Amino acid sequence: MYLTVEETAEYLELPEDYLRHLILNHKIKAIYDGRQYLINKNQFHNHMEQMENYRKMIQEYLSEPIPEDPDVKDED
Repeated sequence: MYLTVEETAEYLELPEDYLRHLILNHKIKAIYDGRQYLINKNQFHNHMEQMENYRKMIQEYLSEPIPEDPDVKDED
């Protein structure tokens, strides 16, 4: 499935200008049809999976309680 730059920017939650920069620097594969760039959505599948796994890992880390330090001395 091919997406326009605008649709891809929305899908990846990135600015359109940044995507155009990546296309012009050959960091993202795209086809120019004479009017606009078309980007294959499937090339981002692994990236989106990795980002979702990373988000879950961060959420798990942030939800862990802070362990009590055994070396803390009571100052009373």
